[in-house]
Amino acid sequence: MTMKDYLRLIDTNTPGPRCDVTPLFAHPEAFAELVADLCAPFDAAEIDFVAGIDALGFILGTAIAVHLHKGFIPLRKGGKLPVAATSVEFVDYSGQPKALELRQGSLPVGARVLVVDEWLETGAQVQAAVALVEAAGGVVVGIAAINMDDNPGVRALRRRYKCVAVWEGMGDNL
Repeated sequence: MTMKDYLRLIDTNTPGPRCDVTPLFAHPEAFAELVADLCAPFDAAEIDFVAGIDALGFILGTAIAVHLHKGFIPLRKGGKLPVAATSVEFVDYSGQPKALELRQGSLPVGARVLVVDEWLETGAQVQAAVALVEAAGGVVVGIAAINMDDNPGVRALRRRYKCVAVWEGMGDNL
């Protein structure tokens, strides 16, 4: 696999299992190329909204929504919304219990949604996001991320949804 030049901006010299993608966001040309690459596989897809996962998925998801001229739906960390919300609990890559929530009524029934996060370690957080979208009556048309590690949770998502990453599996070797 040929690595895109912009991926070299990701800081892989970090403690723990996560890389820091924020240096890539700071370079406008690189960020624009990343967004275009993640959007290209969905050019023919009917998409109504992009749902981005708190917090770095907000940055990437909003940029993708703007690129696609679609609305953006934030999937917030549990307890952050000051209004009625639907919540789904999960255990993240650190082994800690977490929750995501979606503002009730923010997604019309039948809306076609692209789910975006920056990095899928275990797939648990995106599985929670998918559960929120589907519980609201939305249809997940795909999942986009910078990287998707190879593990049972991510493979289950790949079997069910169109999954696109620009640095697939690279995080497994860090």
